[in-house]
This record gives sequence, C-alpha cells and structure tokens, in this order.
Amino acid sequence: MQKRIILTLILLVTTLSGCSTNPVTGKSELSLVSEQKELAIGEQQYLPARQSQGGDYIVDQKLTAYINGIGQKLAAVSDRKLPYEFKVLNNSVPNAWALPGGKITINRGLLMYLHNEAELAAVLAHEIVHAAAKHAVRQISQGMLLQTAVVATTVTTQGESYGGLAQLGAGLGAQLLSTKYGRDAERESDHYGMIYMSRAGYDPQGAVELQRTFVKLSEGKNQSGLSALFASHPASQERVDNNIAMLQNLPQGGYKGEQAFNQSMAHLKATAPAYKAYDDGRKALGKGEDGKAKQHALKAIQLEPKEALFYTLTGDIAAKNKLYKQAQQQYTQSITLNPNFFYAYLQRGQVGYQLKQDTTAKQDLEKSLTLLPTGNAYFVLGNLAERQGDIEQAKTYYAKVASNKGKVGIAAYKALLNLDFTQNPSKYIKLRLGKTQQGSIAAEISNPTPQNVGAIQLIVQFTNSKGQVQQVSRQFTATVAAGKKALMNLNINLSDPQLQSLQGKITAAKLMP
Repeated sequence: MQKRIILTLILLVTTLSGCSTNPVTGKSELSLVSEQKELAIGEQQYLPARQSQGGDYIVDQKLTAYINGIGQKLAAVSDRKLPYEFKVLNNSVPNAWALPGGKITINRGLLMYLHNEAELAAVLAHEIVHAAAKHAVRQISQGMLLQTAVVATTVTTQGESYGGLAQLGAGLGAQLLSTKYGRDAERESDHYGMIYMSRAGYDPQGAVELQRTFVKLSEGKNQSGLSALFASHPASQERVDNNIAMLQNLPQGGYKGEQAFNQSMAHLKATAPAYKAYDDGRKALGKGEDGKAKQHALKAIQLEPKEALFYTLTGDIAAKNKLYKQAQQQYTQSITLNPNFFYAYLQRGQVGYQLKQDTTAKQDLEKSLTLLPTGNAYFVLGNLAERQGDIEQAKTYYAKVASNKGKVGIAAYKALLNLDFTQNPSKYIKLRLGKTQQGSIAAEISNPTPQNVGAIQLIVQFTNSKGQVQQVSRQFTATVAAGKKALMNLNINLSDPQLQSLQGKITAAKLMP
C-alpha cells in the first residue's frame, strides 16, 4: 500500500512539473527547479560558499584573470548559456566545485597539482558540465521529491566550516558543496568536458593526464588534505580508461599551453612556501603551540607580505593571549590588503568588544555578516546590545544562533534564557496534563533547559462532569532539574472529566541555582 502511494505521488509530481530536456545530454529528466530558481540559488550561495572556504585569492590578479579567460573560452562552446563565473579560492586544499547557474571555483591548492593549461581546462570543463547539465539541480529535485513523498505518505496513511565558526544562512550552499555526484554525473562531466575542450581547441589528452594524476595521488601514502577532492571527484582507473576511449573519438592534438600556464603560475609557485608556513601555523595554533605558530606566521609574511590571510593568523595569536590592541592592528592590516573577506572583520569586531569600542566593534561585526553570516558575530552583537541595555535587541541576536548545537549556540541559548525566561517561561519549559488512576488531574513539567527551574505557576482549564468550564491556578513548589521531568498532582478530582477539553499554561517560573 505504501509503495503504491509513493508511486502514485511520483507520477502526480511528474505530471504536474513535466519533464525537461537536459541541454547537454538531450535526455528527458524530471526537474522540480525552474531555471529562474536555479540561477537564484547559484547567485545567492556563491559569495557565502567562497567566504566559508577562505575567500578569493586576490594577491595575483593576473592568475585569476588567466583562469577566468580559460573558463569563459570553454563556457562559450558549452551546450548551455549561463552567467558563468570562475574564481580562485584562497585555499590550500586541492578541490574545485560548481554551483547551479555556472558559479565555479578552483582552489589555489589544486592548481599546484596541474602541469599545463590543457589539464586546467579539463578541470574547468568538467565543472562547466556539472552546471550546464544541471547535476546539482537534479540532486535538489530528487531530494525534494523524496521529502514530498515521505510527507504525503504519512498524511495519507494516517489520515541544528571556516575555522570552526558557527556558520548560518548557507545551508543549501553547504549541502550542495558536500553532496557527492553519482557515477553517471561524473561520467557525463568527463565525457562532455572532453568534447568542450576539443571544441575550444585544447588537447583532450589533458583530461586523461588529469585523471592519471588523481589516481596516483589517491594511491599515494600521504593523502593529507586530499579527502575533499576525492570525496567529490573520486579517482579511479575506470575514469582514466573511459577518457582514453573517448580520446579516440575526438580530433587528435590541440593546445597544451605549458609555457602560458607556467608563466601564469610563476608567482603562486614561488610563494608556495609562504602558504605552507601559514597552514603549519594554523595547525600549531590549534594544538596550543603559540610560539611555533607565530614563527610560521612571521615566515609566511616575510615570504609574501601582500597576503591578507597571514595577518589574521598573527592577529589570532595575539587575541588568544589577550593582546587585543596588537590583534586589532593585525586584523586592520589584513582588511587593508583584502577588504572583502569576512574573517578579519569578525575577529576585529570581537577584539573591539573586548576593548569596549562598541561602535566600531558593531560596525565590523555587521560588515562580517554581509559577507558570511556566523553565529559568532550574532552572539557578540548580542553581548554588545546587552551591555548597552538594549535587552530586546540582545534577545533578537541571541535567538538567531540559539538553535545551533555548537559551543556558540549553547552560549547564546543560555544568554537568551537568562534574559527571556522570566517573561516567557512557557517558551522553554513544557506542560502536559493527564488523568491519574485515582481520577485526579496531574501535570507533567518537562525542563529541557540547562538550568534548574522552580517557583512554577500554572493555570488549568477544564470542563467538569456537569459541562461547566472551570479554571484553577496551581503552584509547583518543587524544583525541576535541568533536562529532567517532574510530576505534580493538581488535586483536581473529577468523576467524569472530559480530558479532551483539558488546557493548561505555565504563567510564571524562575531559573534556580
């Protein structure tokens, strides 16, 4: 019966939405996402997704322009016209990804494993196919279909990233980036990516060599930092063989671009030791090795003084040791070099709060939120508002992050609880009414909060055996421990109570030590 319901629903959804033709493969596919929505998803998620993974690499603008030029050249010969964008992420992890609508990135770290422009074109063409063939949209549609099917079946049969920050508001983008494409989608991207390469004049042999490189890396003993790449782009000899077979169906030869690639990569390769020092410094700081972290940070700055990211590390080291003015100077230097990355604003806002520079701290925190919403920013804004006596505003800020399950979310929930509990106890503790075996009404109080609760007052309304509506108030004298439940006999005895008419509300309570 349940399978029949799901099948009927799927057929109904298919009929209502209609099948669309995939512009790359020509296949008929079910799509629950319009092109307008697809483009909107990509546009909305592109910035926060990039911010959460290190932001854009801007030190060498010529490299970014070079890669964008290659991407646009490939996009021009693709089977679907989209507002394609190509960015280089300031991230040492080897990876590349595409969001719906043609929003594509390649990490600085992946560029270091490539050997020529043809291999770079293979990466970008692969991602272009993911976007053009609506692979992410297919994932969304399938997810929506499954969710709809489950909900509908239930009705019919029945009648809570960057550096550990609490990111908010980027849920769909994060899901899309972490979603693994199926084998068919990867095959399509390899296959049509090679076609795009050939159309654009590149040697498709670059796609073969790229997959061979990935296989070697996947078989290597040291795969540190490669997990993200192989999670989204699984390497296999099968993919190498498929590309070799596809090569026979394409015109031989084409542009490899070794010289142009090496010239464009010269600065990045020359400064690779600086980024290695930075990454080592981050690891050392995470282990509590502040002195070693500072040595790595200073080395990175010496090798590449134009990289804003390096100054956030020296700022974090100073902030950890409560050298707030020194930290502030380092974050300011980072913002001067790159005014479009959220992290330095967030960190400078937090040290500004410690220095009681409330106005500028608030400006920095709000600026960080325009680039990437984080629970950390909302929490400190709540602290600021509370310090200034604006309790309602503080509660609004805390509420934005209170449902997050991380440390910041827990801290925000406790802060919100302290400000709001007395006024709205029923938002935090729950009441359930029922009848005991002796015929009286009992109340079960559930306290899911992290604090003990006492002095609970409640009102109960019921209809007695004569059909008369009555209302009584009671006080629960016992303390209900954090995370526990307690039962209270209300001493309301009814011979024939209509339980469905029972209603109750907690009207007062206090947080207890």
